Amino acid sequence: MARRINFRRTCALAVTTTVFTVGALSAQQPTAFGPSNPFYAPSTLPYQAPPFDKIKDADYQPAIEAGIVQQQTEVDAIADNPSAPTFDNTIVALERSGQLLTRVTLAFGGVTGANTNDTLQKVQEETAPKLAAAQDAINLNTKLFARIKTLYDKRSTLSLDLESLRLLEYDYQQFVKAGANLSEADKTKLKKLNEEDAKLSNDFLTKLLAGAKAGAFVTSNKSALAGLTDAQIAAAELSAKDTKQSGYRVPLQNTTQQPDFTELTNRATREAIFNNSINRTERNDKNDTRALISRLAQLRAEKAHLLGFPSYAAWNLQDQMAKTPEAALKFMDNLVPAATAKAKGEGAEIQALIDSQKGGFQLKPWDWNFYSEQVRKAKYDLDENEVKPYFELNTVLQDGVFYAANQLYGLTFKERHDLPVYNPDVRVFEVFDSNGKTLALAYFDYFKRDNKQGGAWMSNFVNQSTLLGTIPVIYNVANFAKPAPGEPALITFDDVTGMFHEFGHGLHGIFADTKYPSLSGTATPRDFVEFPSQFNEHWASNPQVFNHYARHYKTGAPMPAELAAKIKKASTFNEGYMLTELLAAAELDMQWHSLPVNAPLQNVDDFEKAALARTHLNLETVPPRYRSSYFLHIWANGYSAGYYAYLWTEMLDDDAYQWFEQHGGLTRANGDRFRAMVLSRGNTEDLDKMYTKWLGAEPDTKPMLKYRGLADNPAN
Repeated sequence: MARRINFRRTCALAVTTTVFTVGALSAQQPTAFGPSNPFYAPSTLPYQAPPFDKIKDADYQPAIEAGIVQQQTEVDAIADNPSAPTFDNTIVALERSGQLLTRVTLAFGGVTGANTNDTLQKVQEETAPKLAAAQDAINLNTKLFARIKTLYDKRSTLSLDLESLRLLEYDYQQFVKAGANLSEADKTKLKKLNEEDAKLSNDFLTKLLAGAKAGAFVTSNKSALAGLTDAQIAAAELSAKDTKQSGYRVPLQNTTQQPDFTELTNRATREAIFNNSINRTERNDKNDTRALISRLAQLRAEKAHLLGFPSYAAWNLQDQMAKTPEAALKFMDNLVPAATAKAKGEGAEIQALIDSQKGGFQLKPWDWNFYSEQVRKAKYDLDENEVKPYFELNTVLQDGVFYAANQLYGLTFKERHDLPVYNPDVRVFEVFDSNGKTLALAYFDYFKRDNKQGGAWMSNFVNQSTLLGTIPVIYNVANFAKPAPGEPALITFDDVTGMFHEFGHGLHGIFADTKYPSLSGTATPRDFVEFPSQFNEHWASNPQVFNHYARHYKTGAPMPAELAAKIKKASTFNEGYMLTELLAAAELDMQWHSLPVNAPLQNVDDFEKAALARTHLNLETVPPRYRSSYFLHIWANGYSAGYYAYLWTEMLDDDAYQWFEQHGGLTRANGDRFRAMVLSRGNTEDLDKMYTKWLGAEPDTKPMLKYRGLADNPAN
């Protein structure tokens, strides 16, 4: 449940084999925890921001363990209260519980995701099963659930405001979903399954981080990197030095395809990097994840069966917007024909180019980005290296991301240099509302490190709640290539869009204005939480915003109109490929989590091959965005049976942007209405109703296909 042990979006805690039973929670006291621990009391920094200058690696575990014991004591007092259950002495009391645990785990989740080390990984291994047991101790507490059920059964007679009623219904639903109605024997079985899931998820994280690090491409031959810029080669040389290797090192990003493929002219290098990527955790070594994920899928099916559902997907989607895996699959299946038809056409164009150059080979996945970039240049006269000088990271942040937020919502930002950070790369900004009132703190950590998880994400260091008197402290993390010292951080337009995306999540957290922390900000279903972020992406290409930040890093000159027009014209280029790789990953996720309880352990390679064939997504040249063996989202980051959410919410966000276009576009009136009716509301009302009330209609896929350039595809 969101408030009990809250790590938000992708800050998934790792786990271990250690068993910490529920019965031991109150008996086993943590060690070395007292007033000297920086988590002992709320931070005295502005907004209760974590005091990273005082936090040592050794502080986390005793604080987590003390937080577990403290919360269990608080929950026991609620459950054992001799007074009849009331909303205040049960539901509100639960909202107030666990503040020490929340304080430390939010900081711990942020640091272990973005700046981990061997010590912190060991702490993860030691504490994650304890956290899982603590969660079960709450969710499966018979007396506590009896009090909640009593209130739920007579909710129509209670004088509750709408947010409080929503919280009561949410609590009841989440307790039932977690197994509160099970027999004591089945609760014991469920606890064991949860502990094993936690252990395997932690093992997956550890193996993936090590496998990705080991999968970096290393060469002593500079010519192998032909096509990269001097700055990129310098960064590769620096990466090698940082890891005590000679020559040049190109680290892996978490997706299957790698960003340097568009520029690397050496085909053998591209193939080697691609093979490193798809095989990063399939080398039959200690980092191989295949046996692990096969068991994860099986035990999740067992958990779902125990809870009365035919599959994990059916169990997990019951509180999502889609409601059922059948609805999610129907939605995705309807997109496959248009996506694959477009991708095949794109592949034919690339093959024609290869043939015209007398390449003498058939298109392979490691060729796609290299040659599609050439096709794009030929069709649209657009060169990525010509574009990058106009996208300097700091300018994009302040004159693009922040500017759009100012125009839509009246926000202003001031950088703070007096607040401690967990890594020197991190920057902190104070966020002010249109009336000058302080609103939030926002941390930004953009550069790739080997001790950082791949991808990009947003989460909170402090959650908003008027009940607790807390103001949001959010952070955005990405994995952009760090430039060599003295060089500018020039990024691609895809990277620009990613910055807008993560800050869309940030706005969802910054604007949170709810009483209860369980319903605040991004504490929404997976197939809604990506809506604000993907919606915010649209402003990256909005002419008013684009013209404000797309300026040459040396001269400050705006991007020439003809170059900007080329970017816009090329905006739907390669969309067949991108939608197909995303669909393939989402369908893989749903197939894994639709396995019935009687399914045997799966051979991962065979299962993946069959799943892609079954869904007509087995295009040799278009591999899934993530293969099963390194699919971090679904095995460790909370998107199990939920990766479809990126597509589902794309439907929502494209429909929403079309509404903005039809109502005047980038205006304060539109922004303030969206803030008031959506961004500030968290999970305080039914999200289907929230969306349709704001939009004035049911969501439609037509704008999604239009913005992807697929609306006129005959296969649609």
